[in-house]
Amino acid sequence: MPSSPHPDLARGTAGSLPRLGAPAPADPARAGIIHLGLGAFHRAHTAVHTARALAAEEGDWGIIGFAHRSRAVVDPLAAQDGLYSVLELSDEGSRADVVDVHRGMGVMAEEPERVVREIADPRRRILTLTVSEGGYAVSPRTGRLDVDSAAIRGDLDHPAAARSVIGLLARGLTERSRDGEPFTVLPCDNVSAAGRTARAMVTEFLELSGAEDDVLSYLREQVSFPDAMVDRIVPATTPATSAQVAELLGVTDRAPVRTERFSMWVIEDDFPAGRPAWDRGGAIMPADAAEVEKYEQVKLRILNGPHSLIAYLGALDGAVTIPESFSRDWIAEATLTLIRQENLPTIDLPEGFDVEGYLEDLTHRWRNHDLGHRTRQVGSDGSMRLPQRIPAPALHHLDRGRMPALLALTVAAWFACVVPPRGFEPGEQARAMTDPAQEQLVRATSGATTPAEHARALLESGCLSAPLAERAEFIEAVGQLLTTIVRSGPRAAAADAVAASLKENH
Repeated sequence: MPSSPHPDLARGTAGSLPRLGAPAPADPARAGIIHLGLGAFHRAHTAVHTARALAAEEGDWGIIGFAHRSRAVVDPLAAQDGLYSVLELSDEGSRADVVDVHRGMGVMAEEPERVVREIADPRRRILTLTVSEGGYAVSPRTGRLDVDSAAIRGDLDHPAAARSVIGLLARGLTERSRDGEPFTVLPCDNVSAAGRTARAMVTEFLELSGAEDDVLSYLREQVSFPDAMVDRIVPATTPATSAQVAELLGVTDRAPVRTERFSMWVIEDDFPAGRPAWDRGGAIMPADAAEVEKYEQVKLRILNGPHSLIAYLGALDGAVTIPESFSRDWIAEATLTLIRQENLPTIDLPEGFDVEGYLEDLTHRWRNHDLGHRTRQVGSDGSMRLPQRIPAPALHHLDRGRMPALLALTVAAWFACVVPPRGFEPGEQARAMTDPAQEQLVRATSGATTPAEHARALLESGCLSAPLAERAEFIEAVGQLLTTIVRSGPRAAAADAVAASLKENH
């Protein structure tokens, strides 16, 4: 990397910079939180709210953060004493702040024994997670622990050396149970009922691996798994991010993140070992999981599901970014019709929630060209994301005799991008999308000769949900829309779906 005219970001250079957090030595003894998944989302969201909480009310709530496999973030963060910058981009301008909350870091794959020791350490009282949907090891077929996956199967064969996220949690909590200190596991991923899901997977792992009754009792009685909802758009960092930070702060940051101004974190307030003052750091903290679930449904069905539709339609039409896609009037129309006609009617809104204000914020977020969130990024991992976003609202309408045409379009566009029918070229942006189940999806369609057969084979494989795989009318609708995408393009399919949705709901 060429030399920079600016000093490197570190404690010696950061004293006068705008800072989030309570300035303190990078002392692991003052770290009450362990975090698994030291990626951009954690650093732009969970860590920022924690830093703001520490600025409002001091405490031993620094973070020991572990990346999954890569040292690409760990090494520059370590060289900068745990400091990094968050670049906020909005139509009102840009600003950068230094975040001072990490007190140590490592790599899970390289140091699994250290992860176990940290969980067992009584000084650590909370573990947060941003490990993506796949990290929870939930079988898409059964909804239980994915014992068919190689990672979980290997961990169950050798539980004392488990290395998956669920396996490491089970090992760490087993060790912690010896002293019986209370603990909280707080998932921060787009997983439905994430706290309850994490508890169920860890419990099942322990049961299948022959854990002692004392360990299972400790898990039930002393470990909380609050549900939470997270919402902030965090696109990939680019080389220009460091240049913008240098211009704003006058230092060179090797590990910046960029994000939008909007940030929401809703957390069930269940922390037997205490917590930071997250409520003073911008978080919403209802007392029970039911209210968190309402916010979760808002995000899944007003933001996440429509976000997928924007990504798939845009990629099929050559759009590189979400703002570029949403600027196409026909994609914006399809997206907003999906929200208003098909998703909003399925949601029990949180008390006092301003849905029109949220929608206005959302359209600004999707039009934020400074973020440049890529369609290929948003559209990846659909096999993990869409089962959280499509089946429940689709079944809601199907059970009432209505066809959710735009939910069907989302599925058809996903198929067209990630596992396109024979002879169909989806374009560069769609081809760049990745999916952990891509090989299985391709195998499922090996005998299909038409787009409709292609869609049927995929849906009947259970790639979204078993109940939806039994709904012939939905399968037919997806097949028709996929056929239109192949023959006439995504714009024609969107027009058909919008017309059908408006007809169904009027």
